[in-house]
Amino acid sequence: MKSLVWEAPRKMALRETPKPSVAPDEVLIRVAYGGICGSELSGYLGHNSLRVPPLVMGHEFSGEIVEMGEQATAANPALSLGAAVTVNPLFCTDNSVWDRRGLNQLCPSRQLLGAHRPGAYAEFVAVPAQTVTRLPAGMSLRTGSLTEPTACGVRIGELAGDVAGHSCLIIGAGPIGLLALQALQLKGAKEIFIADLDAERLAMGAALGGTPLPPRAVDVVQTVKEATDGGVAVAIDAVGAAVTRRQCISATQPTGTVIFSGLHEEVSEVPAADIIRREIVVRGSFAYSPANFAEAIRVLERGEMRLDPWIVEAPLADGGAWFDRLIDAPGDVSKVLLRP
Repeated sequence: MKSLVWEAPRKMALRETPKPSVAPDEVLIRVAYGGICGSELSGYLGHNSLRVPPLVMGHEFSGEIVEMGEQATAANPALSLGAAVTVNPLFCTDNSVWDRRGLNQLCPSRQLLGAHRPGAYAEFVAVPAQTVTRLPAGMSLRTGSLTEPTACGVRIGELAGDVAGHSCLIIGAGPIGLLALQALQLKGAKEIFIADLDAERLAMGAALGGTPLPPRAVDVVQTVKEATDGGVAVAIDAVGAAVTRRQCISATQPTGTVIFSGLHEEVSEVPAADIIRREIVVRGSFAYSPANFAEAIRVLERGEMRLDPWIVEAPLADGGAWFDRLIDAPGDVSKVLLRP
């Protein structure tokens, strides 16, 4: 089969690779769409220790079941040949306390498709049957491929708590920032400021109902403080740089919440004394729980969260070029879906 193989920093190539064999508790999926994730962009640059070349990435995807292991139905009775499905790519490999608490993404033994094992930038991918979700009747494979990033937005909304009637800030108008914006809207946030250096991405945030803040033209922190009488209730960093993490903390009111979801930099300094003196709550948001994943399918089915009309579909062979584009000048592209 054809696979898009990451071979070194900034180097991807379409290669012929063996078609995966299916273990008894697995299914084989013919991939329809595979989305490009921000975490994969950092991996592509060689900045992510989780991903080691040569590797077939891809963990946001949908497709059709074409082969089932003999124990697959026992593991997941909802599955059948020909079913349109999506996959939760994060799964536990043992019965840990985190698994039992419904927080599989925090399991120390978790594995990620497209990192610990080959992912979906290929014609076929083999996955554990327990990770597979059948798409609702009438949902397109294109929409189904957005489940994983939508679940990240749902998780951020959950961790933000009660934001009804409150102002919020999101720094980063990439896919996760745009989805977090919509998750906060669903929870009744009064006004959501959104900041991004890319004017076209900022325009996407504005089109979805955010109040745009261009960092090169305005002081994001000062503008937010003046508009909210002292700061927002919740600030979300969907970038992951030292400067954006500090801005979120500074723009948050005393006792407010700051959520770090961006992973651009693995280590950065934060103003600890300011956090202490204003009793700011700082927490991470990593991926999503199985419940968040299920909710993501429901909100997509209801049309309550979207990345259209800024989605681009591209052939798998063009994947490397799109990785470069998204790193260097993403523009008005909310998500790139690669088609094998």
